[in-house]
Amino acid sequence: MTITDPSTQSHSAVGTEFPGDERAAGIGGVGAHLAADEVHDFVVAQLRGADLDGKRVCLVVPDGTRTCPLPLLLRAAHEALAGRASEVTVVIALGTHQGMGEDQLARHLGYQPGESTQTYPGWRILNHESWLPETFTTLGTIGADRLTELTGGLMRDTSVTVRINRHVADADVAVVVGPVFPHEVVGFSGGNKYFFPGVSGQELIDLSHWVGALITSAEMIGTPGITPVRALVNEAATMIPAQRLALCLVVASGTDVLHAAAFATPQDAWAACAAVSAETHVSYRETPVTRVLSIMPEKYADIWTAAKGFYKLEPIVADGGEVIIYAPHITEISVMHPHIAEIGYHNRDYFLGQWERFKDQPWGDLAHSTHLRGQGTWDSENGERNRVTVTLATGIPEEVVRAVNLNYLDPAQVDIAAYQADPDTFVEPHAGEVLYRLRPGGSNTSAEPDGREIDPSGMDG
Repeated sequence: MTITDPSTQSHSAVGTEFPGDERAAGIGGVGAHLAADEVHDFVVAQLRGADLDGKRVCLVVPDGTRTCPLPLLLRAAHEALAGRASEVTVVIALGTHQGMGEDQLARHLGYQPGESTQTYPGWRILNHESWLPETFTTLGTIGADRLTELTGGLMRDTSVTVRINRHVADADVAVVVGPVFPHEVVGFSGGNKYFFPGVSGQELIDLSHWVGALITSAEMIGTPGITPVRALVNEAATMIPAQRLALCLVVASGTDVLHAAAFATPQDAWAACAAVSAETHVSYRETPVTRVLSIMPEKYADIWTAAKGFYKLEPIVADGGEVIIYAPHITEISVMHPHIAEIGYHNRDYFLGQWERFKDQPWGDLAHSTHLRGQGTWDSENGERNRVTVTLATGIPEEVVRAVNLNYLDPAQVDIAAYQADPDTFVEPHAGEVLYRLRPGGSNTSAEPDGREIDPSGMDG
């Protein structure tokens, strides 16, 4: 396997046409706040208009780390599919996240614990159990030549096996239901990303995340159009035997309010919502700040998922500045990826400069390590140098934090009001979904670009 020097690549993907958002049915838009009945009627109308009679339908939906009004959407879907689909299976697109317990599922999907069949009669609701080999069906392989083409030359001399949750592969129609946000690996989340990595085998997860890490989160996040990782995800999706549809959404961060919804193929529905998300979930500032306090909602259960509080704020931090991740409820680095604690947090060049040492580690874990460490350099003479300091103010013990190459701050010493009063500090009360960027010569559009209303503690989730 050959990794091309990412600094020499244009990062343009080859062979995948950018979809047209005009091909999607949609409602809402930038600045809109859709009423629940509008959303309900749209979902019912779109699903009733789809060719689903007598079909086995698999709904692929997000887990609890994504803001999404799933109870509203799934009740509308149940109304539209009742008496038409021969069977309906709901698969929670966990990727490699922890499985959701019954109480969590009940809150997430809108039913009383143990009573899913009363709210959604006839439906099966399942976690994507990535930890079980029998979860998967093998769809085929993306060969080395095609992989080189899709990644703009970043990956050479290697191929990747494509596996997916068998319930998706066995369905006649697979329908993605989920939001679109700026994303550190693919540019904007949503669409076919709910298949890969949402219900994907580990091989494609590791490779796609490492491709994104080679480009770096700072360059990838919020990038419009077909990025190399999006091209890879779309290519894998063409191997799914089921017909693919998607209900993509733009959600006011931290709320159940939708700005927009689109229904079409995953490519077209995603394109429509990514265009809205780019104007909704990206907030521009005029000048950099010395420090950011990222207050993490409780839906992020470990640092692996709470790392969003770093890379969605990193772009507005001055060189030599600091990002503090404030999450007293978090007590672990990563439940599902223990290798991250063993590897520690390092920038991309740290791994590339010592590739023989790290090449056999899970590439996805290397990628997640770079996401939280951000931009920097490494060479054998000077070692690792990072652009900003990352500090954890969490329930993780100090010795563990320092062992993974991060700074420690006792969360009991965090005075949110004092940070808010500090002109050199930017406080994000609900970190994880809105991306902040600098716009040279521009103006600060808004600290809350999507009009969300947030609990003052920031810990509501």
